[in-house]
Order: sequence, then structure tokens, then C-alpha cells
Amino acid sequence: MTRWLFLILALVGLSAPARADDISASARGVVRVVTIAVVDEKVVDFGHGSGFAVAPNRVVTNAHVVELAARYPDNVVIGVVPSEGDKSYQGKVIALDAARDLALIEFQGVNLPTLALYTGPVDEGGSVTALGYPGNVDIATARSAADYIRPLSPVRSEGVFSGRRTLTDIEVLLHTASIARGNSGGPLLDPCGRVVGVNSALTKSEEGDSSFGFAIADTELAAFLREAKQPYAAVGVPCTSIADRLRQDSDADARAVADAQNAKLDAAGKLSAEREQALVKARAEAERSSENFMAIAAVLLVLGALAVGGAGLLELRNERRAAIWTAVGGGTLFVAAVIVFLLRPTGEVTLPEPVAAAAAPVAVNSEAALGKMVCTAVPERSRVTVSSTEPVAIDWGAAGCMNARTQYAENGSKWDRILVPTEEQTVSILQFDPATRLYSNSRYLLSAAQMDAARKIRTQVTLKACSSDIAARANLATQQAAIRAALPPYPNEKIVYSCKAAD
Repeated sequence: MTRWLFLILALVGLSAPARADDISASARGVVRVVTIAVVDEKVVDFGHGSGFAVAPNRVVTNAHVVELAARYPDNVVIGVVPSEGDKSYQGKVIALDAARDLALIEFQGVNLPTLALYTGPVDEGGSVTALGYPGNVDIATARSAADYIRPLSPVRSEGVFSGRRTLTDIEVLLHTASIARGNSGGPLLDPCGRVVGVNSALTKSEEGDSSFGFAIADTELAAFLREAKQPYAAVGVPCTSIADRLRQDSDADARAVADAQNAKLDAAGKLSAEREQALVKARAEAERSSENFMAIAAVLLVLGALAVGGAGLLELRNERRAAIWTAVGGGTLFVAAVIVFLLRPTGEVTLPEPVAAAAAPVAVNSEAALGKMVCTAVPERSRVTVSSTEPVAIDWGAAGCMNARTQYAENGSKWDRILVPTEEQTVSILQFDPATRLYSNSRYLLSAAQMDAARKIRTQVTLKACSSDIAARANLATQQAAIRAALPPYPNEKIVYSCKAAD
């Protein structure tokens, strides 16, 4: 069996480049599923359908595509043919639901981009796209059996969603996207490239009748995956144009900056009002203290005058010793009155140190550390097609050091870092704005050729760890600009997070 598998699945082609849109991004996770029946070292049956990745090494297809392999595992080989690359891979059925007509295949050797399941409502009349490998196209274009096992981009056909129906007690989606034998197991997508169903059958068309396609509904697919204990990506936010989302996000970003500035102005106004109140209070207290000092001085002066007068009377009575002490006491009271008068508050007020410090203007230092934060996705500012929107924990250090290991580069008042992973077919532009505390991830879902080009440019990036060297960060910004220039005009996703200090 192994000898036959490698003889039959030897591949020599490269996939055609895909357009930089959501459907093309999803197409890179679509595969052809081939079944080859061998008896006595002879190929006795050959079949094929379509499938799509729900995990890097697992694909969903129709049960009827791999039914023969499930019944005769020792005599039927399953081949998984990606849409990109130069080879195919042997797979095995790990879950099969004949009632729902769904199966899950596992394989090893390559990580495929995964597709997400759309869990929101699908509007009747809404656009849908079928991706797969229709047999009538293969018959017209294939020159040999090898063409069925050569990586090739799937065929797309567009139509509209016509409603939900029940077919053999299974919920299905009725649609007008053109499908044929060979599309079985391929995804039915919304305009954002998210799976809304699994193409399974088509109506029989009499002469002059239009044909319709049936796709296993998203609800049935989700139930199948849960029963198979297979995790999957799910997105429930409505589909929006990336251009519209970026424009709206730019406006929202400007509002966030304005709100942050207004908040600072409000805070400054509040501090100014508090400072003025503190000044009024301090002046009133100073006036009361001054009046008290003057009253005390007046009392001392009167007492001194009385003492001096009393000394004169004592002198007239020839009580010289008493007169002298009384006169000394009176003079002392005079001196004390003068001292108290001179020490009275002048009316000049200085704020206490804490209030004065608080009243000083506060400027946002973009290079300051903010510490650990929890960032929560903002749905109304995000466009999501396949990614998770779970909260993200970050630790923002000084001079653009993220999580104590990744250096970001200055981009005006914001900080950017472009990530080009070795395995995943996604380039991410990460951005953090210390002023608004907004964190964003713009994701480009790229073809294998585009990823190779981005990785070659990435090799020029020499700054691998955090650095306080301004020149090194400037060099990083220049190198990242080269990667950015090689990317498509728009990302497929942009997820915006609002960050707050961690508890």
C-alpha cells in the first residue's frame, strides 16, 4: 500500500498565486480529498472530493467522499492534496457521521491555514461562495490522473443564499452557487471567507430547470465537530468591508485621541479648579491668622501701656522696686507686641506640596513603562475572519519593550512591530498607542509565495531583543518599512483592543 501511495501521490506542480482577498485566503485552507482503492496491487477505484482545514492537520469533508476508505481501510488510501506546495499527504478518517454526511480526516507533514466557522445569522439573498474541485472542470482540463493529485487552487463560484431546508432530517442551506461532483466536502463561505456550510449535494435539473446546491448547515457542522472533540475557530461578528472598517477605525482612532486629550484637559481643569479653591481657602486662613496676630499685638500693647502707667503710680508712692519690675514688664509687653505685629502673615499664599504637584500639567511620555495590562477586543472597531478575540495580556515596558522581550519601533506617537512567523502563513502588524492605550493586530493572510518573500526580508531584521538604543530602534523601523511595502494594500483582519491595568 505504501509503495502505491507514493507512486500515485508523487507531485510535480506549484499552485497558482491567489488574489489577496478573503476568499483567496480561505482557499489556501481548501484541499482536494482523493481516495484510491487498490486490490492485488492494482488500482480498482479512484474518487475525489473537496475538504477544508479546521485545524492545521485536520480537514472536514463529506462522509460519502471517504465512505469507501472507512469501510475498507486496508485497501483504500486517502490522499490530502493542498492548494499550495509541491506534494500531497496520506490521511486517515478519525471521525465519520453518515447521517450528517460529514467526516474528519487527519494527516501529517504540513500545517494548513484553518478556516473559521461563522456562527451569526445568514441573511436570505446574501452572497455566498463555494470553493472546491468540481469534477466537470477536471474532466475538461486534466491531462492525466496525476493532475488530480497535483496542488492546485480551488475553483470558486458565487451565488446567493436561498434559505434553510431539511434534507433527510439534516438542516441544510439552499444556495445558487454553481457546484458539481467533486465539490462535495468543500466549504460554502460568506463574503469574509468564513464557513457557513459544507457543500454536499445538488438538485437534479430537468430540461430548462435551474439547479440548486445543498450545503450541510453550520449548526450541523458545529455539532459534528463538538461530538468529534475537535476544537475549531468560530466568529459571530457580521462581515464588513476591510476598507470601510479601516476608514471607520481611523475616524474612531481620531476620536480616541481627541477623547484622551479632552480627558487630560478635563483633568487639568479639575486640578486648576481644585488649586484655585485651595488658594482661596489658604488666603482666608492667612487673613484670619493675620487678624489674630494683630489682635494679640493690640492686647499686648494695651497691657504694656497699663504696666507702664502702673509703674508710674508705684514710683509716685515711692515703691521703686515694684515700679522698676512693672516698667520692665510693660516694656517687654511692648516689645512682644511689636514682634507679634511684625510676624503676622503677609497674605502671600503658597500651596502645600501635594496640591502644587497635582496641579502641574501632566504630559504623556510615550517611552514610559505602563506595566501589565489586559487588553479586550472592541468588536465595533474590529474586523475578524478567522482569529480568536480572547483578551490579550501584555506588559508594556520602557522605550517600546513588549513583554520584556520584543522591541517595538516608534511610529509617531505609537509603536509598531511586524511579526513574520516561520510556520504560520500570516504576517501581523502589531501596534500600541500609550496615549489611548489601544492595541491592534492587523493580520495579512498570505500565500506561500508571499510568505517566502516576507521571510526573506525579515532576515534583514537584526534587532531580536529589547533595546534602549535609539539608533537600533530607528534601524528596526526602516527594516519593518521594507516588510510593510511587500504586503498587500489591505489586511484581511484588524482586531482592536482596549487595554487597562491588570488587577
